[in-house]
Amino acid sequence: MSINLTTNLSFGPLLIDSEEKPRSGLSRTGHTVVAVFLGIILILGFINNFIVLILFCKFKVLRNPVNMLLLNISISDMLVCLSGTTLSFASSIRGRWIGGYHGCRWYGFANSCFGIVSLISLAILSYERYRTLTLCPRRGADYQKALLAVAGSWLYSLIWTVPPLIGWSSYGTEGAGTSCSVHWTSKSVQSVSYIMCLFIFCLVIPILIMIYFYGRLLYTVKQVGKIRKTAARKREYHVLFMVVTAVICYLICWVPYGLIALVATFGPPGVVSPVANIVPSILAKSSTVCNPIIYILMNKQFYKCFLILFHCQPASSAPDASLCPSKVTVIQLGQRKNREVSCTIQELPEVNEKQLCLLGTERSVGPASEHPPEKMKETPLSK
Repeated sequence: MSINLTTNLSFGPLLIDSEEKPRSGLSRTGHTVVAVFLGIILILGFINNFIVLILFCKFKVLRNPVNMLLLNISISDMLVCLSGTTLSFASSIRGRWIGGYHGCRWYGFANSCFGIVSLISLAILSYERYRTLTLCPRRGADYQKALLAVAGSWLYSLIWTVPPLIGWSSYGTEGAGTSCSVHWTSKSVQSVSYIMCLFIFCLVIPILIMIYFYGRLLYTVKQVGKIRKTAARKREYHVLFMVVTAVICYLICWVPYGLIALVATFGPPGVVSPVANIVPSILAKSSTVCNPIIYILMNKQFYKCFLILFHCQPASSAPDASLCPSKVTVIQLGQRKNREVSCTIQELPEVNEKQLCLLGTERSVGPASEHPPEKMKETPLSK
Protein backbone atom coordinates (compact mmCIF):
# COMPACT_ATOMS: atom_id res chain seq x y z
CA MET A 1 0.00 0.00 0.00
CA SER A 2 2.79 2.34 0.89
CA ILE A 3 4.55 1.47 -2.34
CA ASN A 4 1.53 2.46 -4.42
CA LEU A 5 1.17 5.70 -2.49
CA THR A 6 4.82 6.54 -3.07
CA THR A 7 4.48 5.79 -6.76
CA ASN A 8 1.44 8.02 -7.17
CA LEU A 9 3.06 10.88 -5.28
CA SER A 10 6.24 10.66 -7.31
CA PHE A 11 4.63 10.51 -10.74
CA GLY A 12 1.96 13.15 -10.14
CA PRO A 13 4.29 16.17 -9.95
CA LEU A 14 6.38 14.80 -12.86
CA LEU A 15 3.40 14.89 -15.21
CA ILE A 16 2.48 18.40 -14.15
CA ASP A 17 6.09 19.52 -14.57
CA SER A 18 6.22 18.05 -18.06
CA GLU A 19 3.26 20.23 -19.01
CA GLU A 20 4.61 23.46 -17.56
CA LYS A 21 8.32 23.09 -18.16
CA PRO A 22 9.45 20.33 -20.50
CA ARG A 23 12.65 18.41 -20.03
CA SER A 24 14.20 20.45 -22.84
CA GLY A 25 14.87 23.22 -20.33
CA LEU A 26 13.08 25.90 -22.39
CA SER A 27 10.80 28.03 -20.24
CA ARG A 28 7.15 28.75 -20.95
CA THR A 29 8.13 32.23 -22.12
CA GLY A 30 10.72 30.70 -24.43
CA HIS A 31 8.13 28.41 -25.99
CA THR A 32 5.82 31.40 -26.48
CA VAL A 33 8.54 33.36 -28.27
CA VAL A 34 9.27 30.36 -30.51
CA ALA A 35 5.55 30.00 -31.25
CA VAL A 36 5.36 33.67 -32.30
CA PHE A 37 8.26 33.29 -34.74
CA LEU A 38 6.87 30.05 -36.13
CA GLY A 39 3.45 31.67 -36.56
CA ILE A 40 4.98 34.51 -38.56
CA ILE A 41 6.95 32.07 -40.71
CA LEU A 42 3.84 29.94 -41.23
CA ILE A 43 1.68 32.86 -42.38
CA LEU A 44 4.26 34.57 -44.59
CA GLY A 45 5.59 31.33 -46.05
CA PHE A 46 2.11 30.10 -46.93
CA ILE A 47 1.03 33.43 -48.45
CA ASN A 48 4.23 33.93 -50.47
CA ASN A 49 4.23 30.45 -51.95
CA PHE A 50 0.47 30.46 -52.52
CA ILE A 51 0.82 33.67 -54.55
CA VAL A 52 3.53 32.00 -56.62
CA LEU A 53 1.24 29.07 -57.37
CA ILE A 54 -1.55 31.46 -58.40
CA LEU A 55 0.82 33.29 -60.74
CA PHE A 56 1.81 30.03 -62.41
CA CYS A 57 -1.84 29.06 -62.85
CA LYS A 58 -2.99 32.45 -64.14
CA PHE A 59 -0.15 33.52 -66.45
CA LYS A 60 0.82 31.08 -69.16
CA VAL A 61 3.90 33.11 -70.06
CA LEU A 62 5.55 32.00 -66.81
CA ARG A 63 5.33 28.31 -67.66
CA ASN A 64 8.73 27.80 -69.23
CA PRO A 65 11.19 24.99 -68.45
CA VAL A 66 13.47 26.94 -66.12
CA ASN A 67 10.53 28.27 -64.13
CA MET A 68 9.48 24.67 -63.49
CA LEU A 69 12.30 24.55 -60.94
CA LEU A 70 10.91 27.67 -59.26
CA LEU A 71 7.49 26.04 -59.15
CA ASN A 72 9.06 22.93 -57.61
CA ILE A 73 10.71 25.04 -54.90
CA SER A 74 7.42 26.76 -54.09
CA ILE A 75 5.54 23.47 -53.87
CA SER A 76 8.11 21.93 -51.53
CA ASP A 77 8.17 25.08 -49.38
CA MET A 78 4.38 25.08 -49.24
CA LEU A 79 4.42 21.46 -48.07
CA VAL A 80 6.94 22.35 -45.35
CA CYS A 81 4.56 25.05 -44.09
CA LEU A 82 1.55 22.74 -44.11
CA SER A 83 3.10 19.53 -42.78
CA GLY A 84 5.87 20.84 -40.55
CA THR A 85 5.58 24.41 -39.38
CA THR A 86 1.95 23.93 -38.34
CA LEU A 87 2.84 21.05 -35.98
CA SER A 88 5.85 22.90 -34.56
CA PHE A 89 3.68 25.97 -33.99
CA ALA A 90 0.98 23.97 -32.18
CA SER A 91 3.56 22.07 -30.12
CA SER A 92 5.32 25.29 -29.09
CA ILE A 93 2.00 26.68 -27.84
CA ARG A 94 1.54 23.56 -25.70
CA GLY A 95 5.19 23.50 -24.68
CA ARG A 96 5.73 19.89 -25.76
CA TRP A 97 5.49 17.66 -28.79
CA ILE A 98 1.85 16.77 -29.47
CA GLY A 99 2.20 14.46 -32.47
CA GLY A 100 3.14 11.24 -30.73
CA TYR A 101 5.72 8.68 -31.88
CA HIS A 102 4.39 8.08 -35.38
CA GLY A 103 3.67 11.78 -35.87
CA CYS A 104 7.28 12.52 -34.96
CA ARG A 105 8.57 10.03 -37.52
CA TRP A 106 6.32 11.51 -40.21
CA TYR A 107 7.30 15.07 -39.28
CA GLY A 108 11.01 14.27 -39.42
CA PHE A 109 10.74 12.43 -42.71
CA ALA A 110 8.43 14.93 -44.46
CA ASN A 111 10.32 18.06 -43.45
CA SER A 112 13.69 16.54 -44.29
CA CYS A 113 12.37 15.37 -47.66
CA PHE A 114 10.74 18.68 -48.63
CA GLY A 115 13.71 20.69 -47.38
CA ILE A 116 16.21 18.65 -49.39
CA VAL A 117 14.01 18.99 -52.49
CA SER A 118 14.27 22.78 -52.15
CA LEU A 119 18.04 22.65 -51.60
CA ILE A 120 18.68 20.40 -54.60
CA SER A 121 16.35 22.49 -56.77
CA LEU A 122 18.26 25.64 -55.82
CA ALA A 123 21.53 23.95 -56.79
CA ILE A 124 20.09 22.83 -60.14
CA LEU A 125 18.69 26.33 -60.67
CA SER A 126 22.17 27.83 -60.27
CA TYR A 127 23.40 25.59 -63.10
CA GLU A 128 20.38 26.42 -65.27
CA ARG A 129 20.92 30.13 -64.77
CA TYR A 130 24.56 29.80 -65.72
CA ARG A 131 23.77 27.65 -68.76
CA THR A 132 20.94 29.90 -69.94
CA LEU A 133 22.98 33.05 -69.51
CA THR A 134 26.24 31.90 -71.05
CA LEU A 135 25.34 29.34 -73.73
CA CYS A 136 23.76 30.18 -77.08
CA PRO A 137 20.34 28.50 -77.26
CA ARG A 138 20.12 26.15 -80.23
CA ARG A 139 16.71 24.66 -79.60
CA GLY A 140 13.33 25.65 -78.27
CA ALA A 141 11.98 25.06 -74.82
CA ASP A 142 13.00 21.67 -73.44
CA TYR A 143 10.33 20.65 -70.94
CA GLN A 144 11.59 17.08 -70.79
CA LYS A 145 14.86 18.09 -69.16
CA ALA A 146 13.03 20.37 -66.74
CA LEU A 147 10.68 17.58 -65.68
CA LEU A 148 13.63 15.22 -65.29
CA ALA A 149 15.35 17.77 -63.05
CA VAL A 150 12.21 18.10 -60.91
CA ALA A 151 11.74 14.34 -60.67
CA GLY A 152 15.44 13.91 -59.93
CA SER A 153 15.28 16.34 -57.01
CA TRP A 154 12.46 14.33 -55.41
CA LEU A 155 14.15 10.99 -56.05
CA TYR A 156 17.45 12.26 -54.63
CA SER A 157 15.63 13.54 -51.55
CA LEU A 158 13.85 10.24 -50.99
CA ILE A 159 17.16 8.37 -51.23
CA TRP A 160 18.45 10.33 -48.23
CA THR A 161 15.28 10.60 -46.12
CA VAL A 162 13.84 7.08 -46.30
CA PRO A 163 16.83 5.29 -44.60
CA PRO A 164 15.99 6.55 -41.05
CA LEU A 165 12.58 4.92 -41.45
CA ILE A 166 14.15 1.52 -42.14
CA GLY A 167 16.98 1.45 -39.63
CA TRP A 168 19.84 3.64 -40.86
CA SER A 169 19.65 6.25 -38.06
CA SER A 170 16.20 7.35 -36.85
CA TYR A 171 13.87 10.31 -36.43
CA GLY A 172 13.18 11.81 -33.00
CA THR A 173 12.47 15.02 -31.13
CA GLU A 174 15.09 17.76 -31.29
CA GLY A 175 15.91 21.02 -29.58
CA ALA A 176 13.16 22.25 -27.29
CA GLY A 177 11.16 19.06 -27.78
CA THR A 178 8.56 20.69 -30.03
CA SER A 179 9.84 19.46 -33.39
CA CYS A 180 11.38 16.31 -34.83
CA SER A 181 14.29 15.57 -37.12
CA VAL A 182 17.13 13.11 -37.51
CA HIS A 183 18.32 11.82 -34.14
CA TRP A 184 21.44 14.00 -34.06
CA THR A 185 22.58 13.02 -30.55
CA SER A 186 22.78 9.28 -31.21
CA LYS A 187 26.37 8.01 -31.03
CA SER A 188 25.83 4.71 -32.83
CA VAL A 189 27.89 3.93 -35.91
CA GLN A 190 24.77 3.84 -38.09
CA SER A 191 23.59 7.27 -36.97
CA VAL A 192 27.00 8.94 -37.24
CA SER A 193 27.64 7.52 -40.72
CA TYR A 194 24.19 8.61 -41.90
CA ILE A 195 24.58 12.14 -40.52
CA MET A 196 27.96 12.54 -42.20
CA CYS A 197 26.55 11.40 -45.55
CA LEU A 198 23.52 13.66 -45.13
CA PHE A 199 25.75 16.64 -44.32
CA ILE A 200 28.02 16.07 -47.33
CA PHE A 201 25.51 15.10 -50.02
CA CYS A 202 22.56 17.29 -49.00
CA LEU A 203 24.27 20.46 -47.73
CA VAL A 204 27.95 20.76 -48.67
CA ILE A 205 27.62 19.62 -52.29
CA PRO A 206 24.62 21.89 -53.08
CA ILE A 207 26.52 24.84 -51.56
CA LEU A 208 29.61 24.11 -53.67
CA ILE A 209 27.49 23.79 -56.81
CA MET A 210 25.81 27.15 -56.17
CA ILE A 211 29.08 28.92 -55.43
CA TYR A 212 30.78 27.45 -58.51
CA PHE A 213 28.10 28.24 -61.09
CA TYR A 214 27.15 31.63 -59.65
CA GLY A 215 30.85 32.49 -59.50
CA ARG A 216 31.28 31.51 -63.15
CA LEU A 217 28.20 33.51 -64.04
CA LEU A 218 29.52 36.64 -62.34
CA TYR A 219 32.90 36.23 -64.00
CA THR A 220 31.34 35.96 -67.46
CA VAL A 221 29.08 38.97 -66.92
CA LYS A 222 32.04 41.00 -65.68
CA GLN A 223 34.04 40.13 -68.79
CA VAL A 224 31.18 41.36 -70.94
CA GLY A 225 31.09 44.55 -68.87
CA LYS A 226 34.69 45.24 -69.89
CA ILE A 227 33.70 45.02 -73.54
CA ARG A 228 30.42 46.94 -73.41
CA LYS A 229 30.85 49.53 -70.69
CA THR A 230 27.33 50.99 -70.83
CA ALA A 231 24.83 48.29 -71.67
CA ALA A 232 26.43 45.49 -69.64
CA ARG A 233 27.07 47.52 -66.49
CA LYS A 234 23.43 47.59 -65.39
CA ARG A 235 23.08 43.89 -66.14
CA GLU A 236 26.20 43.19 -64.09
CA TYR A 237 24.76 44.97 -61.05
CA HIS A 238 21.44 43.11 -61.39
CA VAL A 239 23.14 39.72 -61.57
CA LEU A 240 25.57 40.58 -58.79
CA PHE A 241 22.74 41.61 -56.46
CA MET A 242 20.74 38.49 -57.23
CA VAL A 243 23.69 36.13 -56.79
CA VAL A 244 24.97 37.66 -53.55
CA THR A 245 21.46 37.73 -52.06
CA ALA A 246 20.73 34.14 -53.05
CA VAL A 247 24.00 32.72 -51.71
CA ILE A 248 23.94 34.71 -48.46
CA CYS A 249 20.34 33.75 -47.66
CA TYR A 250 21.08 30.12 -48.49
CA LEU A 251 24.05 30.09 -46.11
CA ILE A 252 22.20 31.94 -43.34
CA CYS A 253 19.21 29.61 -43.49
CA TRP A 254 20.95 26.24 -43.71
CA VAL A 255 24.59 26.34 -42.61
CA PRO A 256 23.84 27.06 -38.89
CA TYR A 257 21.45 24.10 -38.79
CA GLY A 258 24.04 21.80 -40.34
CA LEU A 259 26.80 22.96 -37.99
CA ILE A 260 24.62 22.55 -34.89
CA ALA A 261 23.72 19.05 -36.06
CA LEU A 262 27.41 18.16 -36.36
CA VAL A 263 28.18 19.59 -32.92
CA ALA A 264 25.29 17.62 -31.41
CA THR A 265 26.54 14.48 -33.16
CA PHE A 266 30.23 14.64 -32.26
CA GLY A 267 30.14 16.77 -29.12
CA PRO A 268 29.53 15.57 -25.56
CA PRO A 269 25.93 15.05 -24.40
CA GLY A 270 24.16 18.32 -23.62
CA VAL A 271 26.77 20.48 -25.38
CA VAL A 272 24.02 22.16 -27.47
CA SER A 273 21.54 24.12 -25.35
CA PRO A 274 17.83 24.30 -26.30
CA VAL A 275 18.20 27.92 -27.40
CA ALA A 276 21.27 27.13 -29.52
CA ASN A 277 19.30 24.30 -31.12
CA ILE A 278 16.02 26.09 -31.76
CA VAL A 279 17.48 29.20 -33.45
CA PRO A 280 19.05 27.32 -36.43
CA SER A 281 15.83 25.32 -36.76
CA ILE A 282 13.82 28.54 -37.08
CA LEU A 283 16.32 29.92 -39.60
CA ALA A 284 15.96 26.78 -41.73
CA LYS A 285 12.17 27.09 -41.67
CA SER A 286 12.43 30.77 -42.62
CA SER A 287 13.77 29.70 -46.03
CA THR A 288 10.14 29.06 -46.99
CA VAL A 289 9.60 32.82 -46.67
CA CYS A 290 12.85 33.94 -48.33
CA ASN A 291 12.84 31.64 -51.36
CA PRO A 292 9.73 33.09 -53.08
CA ILE A 293 11.01 36.64 -52.59
CA ILE A 294 14.57 36.02 -53.78
CA TYR A 295 13.99 33.60 -56.61
CA ILE A 296 10.60 34.71 -57.91
CA LEU A 297 9.35 38.12 -56.80
CA MET A 298 12.77 39.63 -57.65
CA ASN A 299 12.26 38.29 -61.16
CA LYS A 300 10.92 41.16 -63.28
CA GLN A 301 8.76 38.85 -65.33
CA PHE A 302 7.10 37.46 -62.20
CA TYR A 303 6.91 40.89 -60.64
CA LYS A 304 4.95 42.34 -63.57
CA CYS A 305 2.51 39.44 -63.37
CA PHE A 306 2.27 40.04 -59.63
CA LEU A 307 1.30 43.69 -60.20
CA ILE A 308 -1.32 42.70 -62.75
CA LEU A 309 -2.74 40.06 -60.40
CA PHE A 310 -3.35 42.67 -57.70
CA HIS A 311 -4.54 45.31 -60.20
CA CYS A 312 -1.50 47.51 -59.66
CA GLN A 313 -0.79 47.50 -63.39
CA PRO A 314 -3.14 47.35 -66.40
CA ALA A 315 -3.64 43.91 -67.91
CA SER A 316 -2.66 45.27 -71.32
CA SER A 317 0.93 45.45 -70.06
CA ALA A 318 1.08 41.74 -69.32
CA PRO A 319 4.59 40.46 -69.99
CA ASP A 320 5.18 38.63 -73.20
CA ALA A 321 7.80 35.91 -73.33
CA SER A 322 9.53 37.66 -76.19
CA LEU A 323 9.44 41.22 -74.89
CA CYS A 324 9.94 40.87 -71.17
CA PRO A 325 12.76 38.43 -70.46
CA SER A 326 13.72 38.18 -66.83
CA LYS A 327 16.86 40.15 -66.10
CA VAL A 328 17.19 39.25 -62.45
CA THR A 329 16.15 35.68 -61.82
CA VAL A 330 16.11 33.82 -65.12
CA ILE A 331 17.80 35.58 -68.00
CA GLN A 332 16.63 34.24 -71.34
CA LEU A 333 19.44 35.08 -73.71
CA GLY A 334 19.07 35.45 -77.43
CA GLN A 335 15.44 34.28 -77.53
CA ARG A 336 12.57 36.25 -79.03
CA LYS A 337 9.22 35.26 -80.38
CA ASN A 338 9.63 33.86 -83.92
CA ARG A 339 13.25 35.07 -83.91
CA GLU A 340 16.55 34.12 -82.35
CA VAL A 341 19.92 35.78 -82.07
CA SER A 342 22.56 33.59 -83.66
CA CYS A 343 26.08 33.58 -82.31
CA THR A 344 28.85 33.66 -84.86
CA ILE A 345 32.37 33.05 -83.70
CA GLN A 346 34.58 35.75 -85.14
CA GLU A 347 38.08 36.79 -84.21
CA LEU A 348 37.31 39.42 -81.62
CA PRO A 349 40.05 40.25 -79.11
CA GLU A 350 39.60 38.43 -75.80
CA VAL A 351 35.97 37.52 -76.47
CA ASN A 352 34.83 33.93 -76.31
CA GLU A 353 31.58 32.31 -77.40
CA LYS A 354 29.87 32.79 -74.05
CA GLN A 355 30.65 36.49 -74.02
CA LEU A 356 29.31 36.81 -77.57
CA CYS A 357 26.06 35.27 -76.38
CA LEU A 358 25.85 37.86 -73.62
CA LEU A 359 26.50 40.63 -76.12
CA GLY A 360 23.71 39.24 -78.25
CA THR A 361 21.42 39.35 -75.24
CA GLU A 362 22.11 42.97 -74.57
CA ARG A 363 21.11 43.64 -78.15
CA SER A 364 17.80 41.83 -77.64
CA VAL A 365 16.88 43.54 -74.39
CA GLY A 366 18.58 46.87 -74.88
CA PRO A 367 17.13 50.13 -76.23
CA ALA A 368 15.69 50.03 -79.71
CA SER A 369 18.09 52.71 -80.90
CA GLU A 370 21.17 50.75 -79.92
CA HIS A 371 23.03 49.32 -82.94
CA PRO A 372 24.09 45.69 -82.77
CA PRO A 373 27.77 44.78 -82.81
CA GLU A 374 29.22 44.35 -86.25
CA LYS A 375 29.98 40.69 -85.65
CA MET A 376 26.43 39.82 -84.59
CA LYS A 377 23.56 39.11 -86.94
CA GLU A 378 19.93 38.10 -86.61
CA THR A 379 18.36 35.26 -88.52
CA PRO A 380 14.68 34.33 -88.52
CA LEU A 381 13.68 30.96 -87.15
CA SER A 382 12.87 28.37 -89.73
CA LYS A 383 9.25 27.49 -89.80
